[in-house]
Amino acid sequence: MSATDTTGSRHRDADAIGRTATGPREVPGLGEQRAAADLAHTDTVLPNGLRVLAVRKQTVPMVEMRLTIPFAGDDPLHPATAEVLAETLLTGTRRRDRVAIDTDLALIGGELGAMVDPEHLGLSGSALASGLPTLLDVLADVLTEASHPDAEVAREADRIAERLAVARTQPRVIAREALQRHRYGDHPYTREIPHAEDVAAVTPEAVRALHAASVLPGGSTLVLVGDFDPDTVVADVEQALRGWSSDRNAAELPALPHLQAGDVLLVPRPGAVQSQIRLSAQAVPRTDPRYPALQLANLTLGGYFSSRLVENLREDKGYTYGAHSGFEFTGTGATVQVEADTASDVTAAALLETRYELGRLGLVPPTDDDVESVRQYAIGSLLIGSSSQAGLANQLSSLAVVGLGVEWLLEHPARVARVTTEEVAEAALTFFAPSRFTGVVVGDADVLAPRLEALGGVTVDRE
Repeated sequence: MSATDTTGSRHRDADAIGRTATGPREVPGLGEQRAAADLAHTDTVLPNGLRVLAVRKQTVPMVEMRLTIPFAGDDPLHPATAEVLAETLLTGTRRRDRVAIDTDLALIGGELGAMVDPEHLGLSGSALASGLPTLLDVLADVLTEASHPDAEVAREADRIAERLAVARTQPRVIAREALQRHRYGDHPYTREIPHAEDVAAVTPEAVRALHAASVLPGGSTLVLVGDFDPDTVVADVEQALRGWSSDRNAAELPALPHLQAGDVLLVPRPGAVQSQIRLSAQAVPRTDPRYPALQLANLTLGGYFSSRLVENLREDKGYTYGAHSGFEFTGTGATVQVEADTASDVTAAALLETRYELGRLGLVPPTDDDVESVRQYAIGSLLIGSSSQAGLANQLSSLAVVGLGVEWLLEHPARVARVTTEEVAEAALTFFAPSRFTGVVVGDADVLAPRLEALGGVTVDRE
């Protein structure tokens, strides 16, 4: 219904805007997707074993940098030591203290940060294109000369321990750890968050020893995206990092075992009023010819807001604010995850509906219109994600660690465009059958166990 303000201007609400005299206003069709622009690039391996992927993108006079170093370790204290190493990597070198590092980066409009997970140590940075020599010099300095000062190690260890204490109370963190243990037991990949007591035991000597032994160029990848000439930049990188060398390669994470289907494990969290549902099944990596069809099947199930899971669990049943499905790529493998957070009293019903949607995806596959809709979303989101220097650097960094590069990214929209409805239906039936999944439900077992055990396919963790 339209309204009139005191000045006589007419205003229309959303309902009025969306309708005409003859009915609802027709939604305009999707526009034609534009192909990604060609990206001038150089992809090479330096004599020290570092793979460098330099891509020219002149949207702004900036440069984005992503360095990824394989960083696996068997020592029980490795996760804690690696966490402290990442947090103290930029706190001082032989030539620069923490203030000098920050000042040199500020003068080029730059930043540099480090993070670590069970697979990799990563350094991410940016700067004005004219400041790239300084950014590379700071990078080389921390890679080869980081001192990890005693005081900084102690300070950061205390801060990490406080952060971990908070993180381990968060339901999503608890659910993630439970899922990892259920899927992979004691594999190093499950050690995503170190224990506070392990962090407290980390010494400066251990951090410096880990740096010397594991911060290595062989097998690592450096992605640079920005306003530069790729060939010139590769030469600059080789010159800047000439002192970073070793006769050994960085440590790769051992391959994960093939994920086996099985019962969902109910992990007790006494007193919780909300539950976390986490299901997982083996998938295929990006290099598999079935991946584009699997990608579209996943979008249909729970990969975006208009998915079946969202429509059922959120819009129809009101069981959750959001349900989601997506991929997790590790080394040369991949898994698919389905997740939702629900109130305790509807957890069993939500799990039932989730299994129903998994089965329905294969038995009542997406229509031509459904496939076209998720196809447009997949291609569009890929192009949007690579439209900025930072987005492109992030995408290429995740591809480079599995040996892929610019060509895969440029060719993927065409692969998605060629996927047929029949191929999506086959992927749905093959990969999303409920019998292929395992997972966890984290919540109050006293409340959840009777209904979940009656539902079947659920085992209660009695430990």
